[in-house]
Amino acid sequence: MHTVTSRRFVFCGAELAAVYVVADQGRELHLAELTGNRSVLYGLPAILAVAGHSPAANAFRSGCPLWLTPKELATFVEDEPHHFPTRVRDGDPTSPARISLGALPLGHGHRELGCLIVAGEAGDGFSADDRSLLELYADQVAAGLESVATRFAGRKAPQAHLGQSLVPPQGGAFILELSTGRMEAHAHVLELLGLPAEQFDGQVETLLACAVPDDMPALMAVVEPGRLAAAGQQLAFRIRRPNGELRWLGLRCRVEVDSGGTPQRLLGVVADATYLRPSADEVSLVQRLSATLAGAATIQEVSRLAVAALREPLGASRVAVGELEPERLIVTYLAPPEPDAWPKVWRSQWRSEWPDASLSDLPTLQSALRGGHLSLWPPGAALEPGLLGVGPGGLAVLPLPAGGRIVGVCLVGWDAEHRFGPEERSLLTATAGLVGQALVRAHALDAGHELATMLQRSLLPRKLPELPGGVAVARYLPATVGLEVGGDWYDVIPLRDGHVAFVIGDVQGHSAGAATIMGQMRTAVRAYAVEGHPPDVVVARANRLLVGMETDLFATCGYVDLDMEEGIARAVRAGHLPPILRHPDGVTEEIVVEGGPPLGVLAEAEFPMTEVGLVPGTLLVLLTDGLVESARLTLEEGMRRVRDVLTAADPVDAGGIADELVVGVGRRDDDVAVLLLRYDGTRGRPLRSHWAVWRLPNAVLHARRFTARTLQSWGVVEEIDTALLVVSELVTNAIAHTQGEVGMDLTLSADRLRIAVNDASPRSPVKPVWVSWESTGGRGLLIVEATTTAWGSLPLGGGKQVWADIPCRPASG
Repeated sequence: MHTVTSRRFVFCGAELAAVYVVADQGRELHLAELTGNRSVLYGLPAILAVAGHSPAANAFRSGCPLWLTPKELATFVEDEPHHFPTRVRDGDPTSPARISLGALPLGHGHRELGCLIVAGEAGDGFSADDRSLLELYADQVAAGLESVATRFAGRKAPQAHLGQSLVPPQGGAFILELSTGRMEAHAHVLELLGLPAEQFDGQVETLLACAVPDDMPALMAVVEPGRLAAAGQQLAFRIRRPNGELRWLGLRCRVEVDSGGTPQRLLGVVADATYLRPSADEVSLVQRLSATLAGAATIQEVSRLAVAALREPLGASRVAVGELEPERLIVTYLAPPEPDAWPKVWRSQWRSEWPDASLSDLPTLQSALRGGHLSLWPPGAALEPGLLGVGPGGLAVLPLPAGGRIVGVCLVGWDAEHRFGPEERSLLTATAGLVGQALVRAHALDAGHELATMLQRSLLPRKLPELPGGVAVARYLPATVGLEVGGDWYDVIPLRDGHVAFVIGDVQGHSAGAATIMGQMRTAVRAYAVEGHPPDVVVARANRLLVGMETDLFATCGYVDLDMEEGIARAVRAGHLPPILRHPDGVTEEIVVEGGPPLGVLAEAEFPMTEVGLVPGTLLVLLTDGLVESARLTLEEGMRRVRDVLTAADPVDAGGIADELVVGVGRRDDDVAVLLLRYDGTRGRPLRSHWAVWRLPNAVLHARRFTARTLQSWGVVEEIDTALLVVSELVTNAIAHTQGEVGMDLTLSADRLRIAVNDASPRSPVKPVWVSWESTGGRGLLIVEATTTAWGSLPLGGGKQVWADIPCRPASG
C-alpha cells in the first residue's frame, strides 16, 4: 500500500505524520502514508533501508522512540544528507532551528510493523507530555496497521482499502490528575464525543457519561491505572453521540508515578477506532454474545441474553425466543413483554409468564422451521396475521440449530420498513448458531428444573376467562434459586348469577410433590366452587381433603367470591397473605380478613368470611409471599412496595400493573404468583326474583302465577307464554322426580330470561332419545329444548340446578 493524503493533522505539537511499513522481507521500510502539513517536511524518501542510518530505520531497529530537537536534527542532516527531506537539507536555512522530529517504532517486539515519523515546529523539541502522548498515538497507529496486516495476510489488500487512512483521522489527548479527578481534554476528544467545549466541566465523569453502559466496566479500569498500564493494550469502547450515532473509539493510557511509585497522572489518547472494526456492531455483538452465553445456565437466561443482544442493535420492535415442542412453540422470553404488543393469536395463548402457540396457527413459521434456514420477509410480505403482526415492516425467522436438529426459533420484527443488508444476514445466522448451542447446554444443566417447571405450567390455567364487568390478569415466575419448583397456583372461576371466584395458593416446599399437591388442590377448590358452595365451605372442604391425603405438606390459600354485578366481595383466608385493594382515588389498603390456619393442619378448622364492597375502578390483588418476602426483603417492606406500585399505577392498564409488580423481583428464592382484577362493574344489573315451590297439588299453578306477575312487572310481555310453558315442565320434573325443597329463580338480563329450578337431587335430568305416541311422559325436556335457546344442569350444594334461557327484549317505557 502506498497512499499520500493532504488531510489536516495537528496532535501534541506535531503537524505532520508519516507511516513507514516494513517490506521486502524486513529489509526495507516503504512510505505508506503521509498526512498533515507537508510544508514542515517534504521530500521524504519513499523507500528506506532498514540497515541504513535514518531516524525511521534507527528507531525501527532499536525498538525505542527516537526524539530529535531542532539542534539534533541539524546534526543528523549534516551526517546523512541523502536520508533526509529536501527542505531541511536544501531549503529554508532557518528551518532546522524550528523543526523537531520523532521516530516511533510500530509493533516492535510482538510484531514489527514499521515506523511512525512525526514532525512539528517546536523550537525546544517536543515536551515530555507531548512525547508520551505521541508514543500512545503511535500505539493507535500500530493497532490499525496490525488490523490491516491480519485481515489481508497472505493476499493482496483490495483496492477499496487503499484509500483508508492508517493514521486515525481524528484523535485527541487528555491528562487526568489522579489526586483531584480534574482532566484536561484536547478539543478533538470533545469532538469525537460530540460534546461542546462549553459543556465540559473538567470532570472525568462528564466524558464517561457518553459511553455505552455495557462498556462502562472496562472504562472504569481507567481509574485503576496500575492494571491498565500493565496490560499495555488498546481498550476499544463505544459511545453514543447526541445524534444517536454509535461510534467505536480506541483508548491508550500511560501512568506517571512519583519517586515513591505512587500514580500521579494519567495520560491518554482517544482516537476513532472504526477502522479497527469494519463491521463494528456486528462483530462485537457476536463476540460479546458468545462470551455471555458461555455463562448462561438456564433456558430463560439464554433467551434473555439473545433478545437483549438483538433488539437494540438492530432497532427491532419485537424479538421473541422460543423452544420447539411437538406442534407447539413454547416462548421462553420476549420483548416487549406486554401482551398488547403481540398479535391476537399470541395473546389468546398467553398462559402465565409467556405464551405458547400452536404451530398449526403459524404455517409460514412451521415451513421455515422445517427447512431450517434463515428466512427474511420484507415489508408487505403475504404472511398470516400471527406473523405479520410481529413484523409488519420486516420479519426475520431464525431457526436455532444444535446437534443437527432445530431446537428453537428466534423471531425479530420491525414496525417501520426494514431492509436486510448482507452484514445483518451474517449477524443473524451467527447469532442463531450461538443461541441454539447455548439452549442445548442450558437444557443439560437444568433438565430437572425444566421438567418440574413444565409440570407446574401444565397445572396452571392455560388462559384466564373473559369477565363481564372486569379484567383479570395473572403473572407467574418460577424460582431462580435451586433446581426444584414450588407449589404456587392461581385460578379464576366463573360461577352462576354473575359471581366469579378468585383463588390463589401456595403449597409448602419446593418439589415435584408440591406441584402435584398444588394441582390436586386447585382442582378440588374449582370443583367445590362450581357446585355453588359459599367461600367458607369451599375452603373448609379443601382443608379436609388435604388433611386426608397421604402427605405432610400443608398449603395456604386466599379465596374471594365477587358478585360482578353488585360489587360485593366475600373473602376467606387460610394462612395466606390478605388481599390488597387499590381504590379509584389511588388509596391502597390491605383487606382485614380474620382468616384461619393453613390447609392440611386441622381437619375441623373454621374459616370465617369477610365482606367488602367494591366500586367500579377498584383493583383487587392477590399474591404469594415470593413477591413480597425473601432473604433480602422483609414482609413489611415487600407489602409496602406493592402498595406503592398500585398507588402510582394507571388502573386502565391491568397487564402493565401486573408486569410492574413482578419486574423488580430479580433473583428469586421462591415462586411468585400475582392475580389482579380491575373491577369495572356491569352496565346494567340483571333483575332477579326467587320463588320457593311448596309440594302441593297445585304447586305448578302457583309457580306459573308467580312467573306471570313477575314478568309483567318487568315489562316482559311477548315471552310470557313460552316462559310459563318452561316453568310448568321444569317444576313438574322437580316435584315428580326428586325429594326435598324445590326453588325457582328468574333472572332477566339485557338479552335473555333465565329460568332456573333447584332441587335436592344430584342426578342430572336425561333427555329421552325417543318417545312413542302411547307414552304418557318424557316429553318435558324435549319441549324445553324446542322452546329455548339453551338449557342444562349444574351441581349445586348436594343437589342440582336445571336452567333454560329464553331470548327476551323487555318492553320500553
